Amino acid sequence: MRLVILVDNYAINGRNLKGEGGASYYIEDEDKKFLLDVGVSDLFMKNAENLDIDLNDVDTVVLSHGHYDHTTGIKYFIDSKDKKINIICHPLSFNKKKRENKNMGAPYNKEEIEKLANVTFSKEPLKISKNITYLGQIPDTVEFENRKLMGQIEIDGEFKDDYILDDSALLYKAKDGIYIITGCSHSGICNIIEYAKKIANDDRVLGIIGGTHLQEINEQTAKTIEYFKANNIKELYPCHCTKFHVRAEMFKTLDIKDAYVGLEVNW
Repeated sequence: MRLVILVDNYAINGRNLKGEGGASYYIEDEDKKFLLDVGVSDLFMKNAENLDIDLNDVDTVVLSHGHYDHTTGIKYFIDSKDKKINIICHPLSFNKKKRENKNMGAPYNKEEIEKLANVTFSKEPLKISKNITYLGQIPDTVEFENRKLMGQIEIDGEFKDDYILDDSALLYKAKDGIYIITGCSHSGICNIIEYAKKIANDDRVLGIIGGTHLQEINEQTAKTIEYFKANNIKELYPCHCTKFHVRAEMFKTLDIKDAYVGLEVNW
């Protein structure tokens, strides 16, 4: 499997690569090429071009969840294609989302996106390629990871508290264990890992790349670090919504890797 970060909060110098507050990953698994998330603008397309990645070969976008910083780029990607793209996401990903009366959601609602693309909505795990699975809705199993309220979501014409039930991730099953690719981990990074273990029937967690949504040095962060250590995870690439001071705290006891626009990993 090959993964290249197209959008992250940080970018390396050179090749005219730029960062923004969002996430997008280009992924290859054998003959399948697809995107996980598309950032907040068309920057993922510009960065891909500067990285010599041909997005003309990509017709599928998997969305980790429905927030604007992971979905807004979809309108630019749709406009760049001469036929409908495929989208895979949770059934709530295109529901309207708001926080303090500011839009937090995708650029289209469910009715609009179904006219523009071939959309597969799934709460259940769904095979994306030979070795990669979209995990669907993540169950809450880890005691110290309580879902946090983040604005409101429109359901059946009424706005309700949003605990980001649409937040999901990808599981890559390799010969020697599993890898996990996240968007924001609103579901809890440890909840995601535990569910991935169950779906893969494999407890050997080799690596993680993506947002962890850990933004404070608190009990949850401390217990997450202990969880990573207990699981002997060798390749940790915390990025996007993982705050710098949290990364610094992780680095005290974990060999975390640097993540940025242009980073390529091959697993």
